Amino acid sequence: MRIIGMMSGTSYDAIDAVAVDITRDGDALVLTPLGVVSEPYTGELRDALAAQMPPAATSMEQICQLDTRIGQAFARLAARANRELCDGRAELIASHGQTVFHWVESGKVHGTLQIGEPAWIAEETGCTVVSNFRSRDVAAGGQGAPLVSLFDALWLGGLPGTPVALNLGGIANITVASAEPVAFDTGPANALIDAAVVSMTAGEKHYDHDGELGARGSVNVELLNRLLSEPYYSRPAPKSTGKELFHLPYLEAALAGCGARNLPAEDVIATLVSLTARTVADAVRAAGGTSVVASGGGTRNPTLMRALQEELGAVELLSSDRLGLPSTMKEACAFAVLGYLSLHNLPATVASCTGARHASVLGSITPGSGGLHMPPLPATPPRTLRIQSGSGRSR
Repeated sequence: MRIIGMMSGTSYDAIDAVAVDITRDGDALVLTPLGVVSEPYTGELRDALAAQMPPAATSMEQICQLDTRIGQAFARLAARANRELCDGRAELIASHGQTVFHWVESGKVHGTLQIGEPAWIAEETGCTVVSNFRSRDVAAGGQGAPLVSLFDALWLGGLPGTPVALNLGGIANITVASAEPVAFDTGPANALIDAAVVSMTAGEKHYDHDGELGARGSVNVELLNRLLSEPYYSRPAPKSTGKELFHLPYLEAALAGCGARNLPAEDVIATLVSLTARTVADAVRAAGGTSVVASGGGTRNPTLMRALQEELGAVELLSSDRLGLPSTMKEACAFAVLGYLSLHNLPATVASCTGARHASVLGSITPGSGGLHMPPLPATPPRTLRIQSGSGRSR
């Protein structure tokens, strides 16, 4: 089944559309990546989105406008991915949309909001769309995150030792692929780094390209210790977080609290890199991880990856590319798998990872131009996931 998985992460810099072919081989899913296309949000749309993100106030009018404009942006890229990667033969589109709020109080998730109206995608492509993946898990008492944990557990469960899948997006999350998998957000990955770069370069840069700024800086121990005192890190799993907590005012308050308002930008960023590396490594060690398979935008920051390897010590750190899955495609591939499972009426969560009362079939389905045609249902859920080499086209 040819599926396009779509994702825009908490950094909200671009939309990724990954085309895959998924087949069933006994109790295994076989995933063949066909390629990826990406498009950044326009500067106007990115600025409009950033202006409404927490802790900013917003309005129903602004949310409606963003929901429509992001849905249209997803639709244009979905049509391009179908045309360029699937020869116009995509059978399903799985759209994560854009997370704009994750409602957490006292460790419990009460709601989550992803926007990017799927009707625009269905109308533009004619394909059936699965979207709104997180809400069902929240309704079942779960965190609604990390939803990639099922993908990780199926994919890495057969490796020796206790492998840990790590995603370095705006927020970092891990899946411990043990006999009873555990998954949770460890804290910020790029969220605070990007916020500092934007603020301290007056918007000239949106991220630390090649980790250059962080590499030139020195870690400020007082600021690092203040950031590490955040209560979130000591909370037990399952847990999830987002930019509702880790945003620019949060960082500014930490800088003011330790008298470091005038700290050079390079030192601030170096300290934030150390924060990400330390909190991820602490989580991996606490879980008994023996290897870490990393993916996400943070893997392109060599300064962050070096700091992480230093913190991990003897624990092996490798990119998902080494296991046949390009790190920039991994999360969108995971949502393609979740879409496949949802359309086949199969659970797409791991209750031990999200803290839900039970595993759930996820998502809402928007029929394509030919109406809704459900495929024959497999008898049992898959037990493993195998990555098979494909074309891997990237544009």
